[in-house]
Amino acid sequence: MSIKLIKKMRYPPLSSKLYAKNRNRFVKEMKNGGLAVFNSNDIYPISSDSTLPFAQHRDILYLSGIDQEESILLLFPDAPEPEHREVLFLKKTDDLIAIWEGQKLTKENATALSGIQTVYWLESFEKQFNALANKAKLFYFNTNEHPRAKIETQTREDRFIKWAKAKFPNHPTDKSNLILQRLRSVKDLEEIGQIQKAVKISEKGFRRVLPFIKPGIWEYEIEAEFAHEFLKNRSKGFAYTPIIASGKNSNVLHYIENNTQCKAGDLILMDVGAEFGNYASDLTRTVPVSGKFNARQRSVYEAVLRVENAAISLLKPGILIKEYQQEVGKVMTDELMKLGLLDPKIVVSQDPDKPAYKKYFMHGTSHHLGLDTHDYGPMDAPLQAHMVLTVEPGIYIPEEGFGIRIEDNVVIQPQGPSLVLTQNIPKDPDEIETLMLGF
Repeated sequence: MSIKLIKKMRYPPLSSKLYAKNRNRFVKEMKNGGLAVFNSNDIYPISSDSTLPFAQHRDILYLSGIDQEESILLLFPDAPEPEHREVLFLKKTDDLIAIWEGQKLTKENATALSGIQTVYWLESFEKQFNALANKAKLFYFNTNEHPRAKIETQTREDRFIKWAKAKFPNHPTDKSNLILQRLRSVKDLEEIGQIQKAVKISEKGFRRVLPFIKPGIWEYEIEAEFAHEFLKNRSKGFAYTPIIASGKNSNVLHYIENNTQCKAGDLILMDVGAEFGNYASDLTRTVPVSGKFNARQRSVYEAVLRVENAAISLLKPGILIKEYQQEVGKVMTDELMKLGLLDPKIVVSQDPDKPAYKKYFMHGTSHHLGLDTHDYGPMDAPLQAHMVLTVEPGIYIPEEGFGIRIEDNVVIQPQGPSLVLTQNIPKDPDEIETLMLGF
């Protein structure tokens, strides 16, 4: 890859061999005569001439490494012509675009990034697609089928699918997403390395804010300190909307206003992760605003920490998420009883489908992590080695005015304990107090 291209990118690109490997894994899952199409995301308008920052569709990133708007990838392993088995289409730079937006990828740049030899300009897409479609037996369309997805806008992918079905009504179709959910859930070592870099940036942010947190600080000031550290370290910023929740705000699971002044004696829950090279980290730490936990806060904190350690020890190849959550629930139930939050009599008579611990720990313990913060991964199939997951138990006590969550990122190993990518980010309560108080 040219030095010039690397200098233009905020982050060093991953190896083109990785993307070639990803494509090979995908096409092995395709049926005979299948033609798969992957479109970039739209640039979404806000109002007037304002738009949201472009974010590339994670599937085309996974298969090509191309991080540019209006890009299209075709995979046609049974194409009669070898040069048409992998094809990229890119937006061509003209003088006006170059002046206003800067130079786009050249064909040579795209090949260096992706390993794909055949690159056409987008203006020739319809002609080329029509020719290839007439040789294909079926289309693979890529729709978002993440279980948490709630999509109310028409996407670039949606518009293409509508157009292709109208133009080729006799072509049967299949789903790319079902293949990608399986493939993307197991991470290559290069991908794990990228997540580790994102984690390292998150660590720098966390260590930056610890001595900064004092009574009277506003939540958004803490957010700003994280943002500064992330951007300074070549991250594009937050991997997701940050949660900086002090006092009673820490009981709101997706609190994102970050507009409250931090008070002495309160805890502050910070769910903040950096991205790096389009890969996410996902970190939560809960610390005392005044720099020291009181007795009750510490007892609850240590209970959450014990649950988290137990959960991490359970993550091994072969376990089902449902079984894992049940085991974590048992540990959490014991801790809640020790804290006086659950009556043992209620636990004995509880509905197994509505366990009592859910009153204080109402969310899941883990989700997959990767190109998306809530990445693709099976929720009903055994976990595998090299999957990356969060572990994030919490105890939320609105009546006492605080909630505590601790979250780490782990890689399931083929044998032995999981690798904790976030292990260097302080979470021992004594270490947190020392770092915050400066002794």
